[in-house]
Amino acid sequence: MVERTFGWLMLHRRVARDYETLPTRSEAMVHVAMINLMSRRFTGEATVTWRST
Repeated sequence: MVERTFGWLMLHRRVARDYETLPTRSEAMVHVAMINLMSRRFTGEATVTWRST
């Protein structure tokens, strides 16, 4: 389950690449990515991936 969660997080570019200099900002980007994931699941909207192009 943890690996699946990491897989979902890696679909977000700012989480996959470490652009942030402060650990709190990196943590905030993980929170934003999880909020995006949860909101897409609640609304039934398809997740955009790089594979679907």
